[in-house]
Amino acid sequence: MITLTARAAKQVKSMQAEQGVPEKRLRVLVESGGCSGFQYGMSFDLPKQDDSQLESEGVPFVIDPASLAYLQGSLIDFDDGLHGKGFEIKNPNAQSTCGCGKSFS
Repeated sequence: MITLTARAAKQVKSMQAEQGVPEKRLRVLVESGGCSGFQYGMSFDLPKQDDSQLESEGVPFVIDPASLAYLQGSLIDFDDGLHGKGFEIKNPNAQSTCGCGKSFS
């Protein structure tokens, strides 16, 4: 299971409303790159056939099978404070993360 905090859900809903893409879902993904080997990504996208369709805090989202294996049990938060980083993924499967929190190994 992947969970969004209330703050993250509120931000996703706001961004989706601004973009006017109600048919698209939040896509959470992992891709090669970043300073630690893998990096997190998020976008709005149409579901694909092999995606898992999940929901947290009233936000439906999709994730491909490979990304789900890396992100199982993760918590997605949003920090917009003075030193906020935006979306933050707290991944219990990451062995190490970089200083910016956007990549992991």
